[in-house]
Amino acid sequence: MSNAIRMNGVRKTFGPKVAVEGIDLSVPEGSLHGFIGPNGAGKTTTIRMIMAILFPDRGDLEVLGRKSAVESKDRIGYLPEERGVYKKMKVAPFLEHMGRLKGLDAGPSLRKATRDWLDRVGLPDVAQKKCEELSKGMQQKVQFIASVLHEPDLLILDEPFSGLDPVNMRLLRDLIREQHEGGRTVIFSTHVMVQAEQLCDHIVMIHNGKKVLDDPLGTIRSRYEPTAVWYEPMSDGPTADAAVSAIEGVAGVGEHDGHREALLSEHADAGVMVGRIAAAAPMARVELHRPSLEDIFIEIVSADADTDELQQLRAAVRGGENAASEAEVGS
Repeated sequence: MSNAIRMNGVRKTFGPKVAVEGIDLSVPEGSLHGFIGPNGAGKTTTIRMIMAILFPDRGDLEVLGRKSAVESKDRIGYLPEERGVYKKMKVAPFLEHMGRLKGLDAGPSLRKATRDWLDRVGLPDVAQKKCEELSKGMQQKVQFIASVLHEPDLLILDEPFSGLDPVNMRLLRDLIREQHEGGRTVIFSTHVMVQAEQLCDHIVMIHNGKKVLDDPLGTIRSRYEPTAVWYEPMSDGPTADAAVSAIEGVAGVGEHDGHREALLSEHADAGVMVGRIAAAAPMARVELHRPSLEDIFIEIVSADADTDELQQLRAAVRGGENAASEAEVGS
């Protein structure tokens, strides 16, 4: 299988600051890759080098078999981190203009494709509105249409869910999956790691400008075995906690993300422990808790970070969990 993107030893600095250091990367054609890490990790700088907006200080980079994305620009769709539309243009003319810039022919087929896409993202009535009249969330959906209207081979989305409410997050996830299922290579970056878990088949984790993980999601999950069991007692929580903590193989009992959690001893069999915990007291629910990408990220970087730094990193990679409530309603 050919690679849509190949990077070898890529480095980028801004004055004394090293933004990206020694990135090696291969993105096979047809894959769905997530670039994850906290804000400032180097994700956007990496994407901008792929897009030839920035140029590396050293290293090799190929995009769709060419030395520069500029040589394949009509085969690439790009949603940048910075949101921007031509504010004074009406929506449909703006999208048709963007389609023509990507090599589409003006005419009825382009107008129909534009109308169809507006219908699909829930904006059937905005075609003749000026872009500046739309909410930020609406503008974001218009920009997404602009990135896929020409049916690119490679789709790159930088923080595509930022500012969207839960309904539109789900819509965009479905559209991204559809693009991938249509055979396109998709890369999207996010600092909210649960979004990558919901979508990606391959994860590239970046921290302080360096790649710290680069594996299929299934491989990552198999490498990091469950180390805890979550349980929900039917009634008497303290009594259930005492019964669970007394089980051989339980290293401790506590809470994690609002769940009662039994931490397992190093050599405990997770499957056996689920049965023992379920039998310890009347339970409404018992389940294995697999480490999330957030947990794995914190484990990887914990050797080089103190307690305060880890708390800040954990908050950073959870940054989108409350965003929906702050997003514009009706976006």
